[in-house]
Amino acid sequence: SVTGKLNVGVDTVQHGVEGLAYLLTESSKLMISETDFQDSIQVLGFSDDLNKQLLQLYLENRKEIRSILGELAPKLPSYHSLEWRLDVQLASRSLRQQIKPAVTLKLHLHQDDDQTAQVLQTDPSTLLHLIQQLEQALGEMKTNHCRRIVRNMK
Repeated sequence: SVTGKLNVGVDTVQHGVEGLAYLLTESSKLMISETDFQDSIQVLGFSDDLNKQLLQLYLENRKEIRSILGELAPKLPSYHSLEWRLDVQLASRSLRQQIKPAVTLKLHLHQDDDQTAQVLQTDPSTLLHLIQQLEQALGEMKTNHCRRIVRNMK
């Protein structure tokens, strides 16, 4: 067995394999440069020979790892269009005067060649809160930190 040849415990081998897999997948996700990869593994305290072997392993396999990660990623539907309607109930048999607004949204989505629609209904205050949250997220996308992350994801 591998543990017998290396004269180490099963846990040590398992953690080593998991660590190597994590290093290669995260580096491949970000497609970090050769220099950045070397800087990342330098702090691990391995020998120069092992560092060179890890770098070679990364350079030879990063495109294939990235391709496999892309295939494993869930295929999420994408936005196509949105229809909306505002309904207001002004009175009922029990209440002569009331204002009960409701916003109905029909969200059209694309996934591969299929088109689906989701119907959602909410009150205006919840919709305003959702709009504020989305505007805040768009504002955060303009920060340098988020730009770097998005650039590295491509």
